[in-house]
Amino acid sequence: MEILKLLNLGLRFLLELCILVIFSYWGFKTGGNGKLMKFLLGIGSPILIAIIWGIFLAPKSSMQLGEPWLLLLELIIFGLTCWALYNTGNITLTVAFGFIYILNKILIIIWRQ
Repeated sequence: MEILKLLNLGLRFLLELCILVIFSYWGFKTGGNGKLMKFLLGIGSPILIAIIWGIFLAPKSSMQLGEPWLLLLELIIFGLTCWALYNTGNITLTVAFGFIYILNKILIIIWRQ
C-alpha cells in the first residue's frame, strides 16, 4: 500500500508540472496573431501559475491557505487548466487530465496525504 501512496504523490507532482506545460501550450497556441502576445502568454501564464501555487498552495509555504480556501484555489487552477487545454481543441486530453486529477485528489483525501 505504501508504494501506491508514493506513486500517487508522484502522480500529483506530474499533474502539477502538466499544469505549467498546458498553460504554456495554451499561451503559444491561442496568443493571437502577434508573436509578442504568444510569447507573453506562453511564458507569462505558467510563471504566474507557478508563483500563485508557490505562495498559496505549496506545502512548506509560510502563506499556505487553510481549508476550504486551499481546496478552492486548487480546484480553480485545475479547472482553468482544463479550460485552457479544451480551448486548444484537445478534448480527449482535457477529459483524461480532468479524470486523472479527480482520481488523484480522491486518493489524496482518502489516504490523508
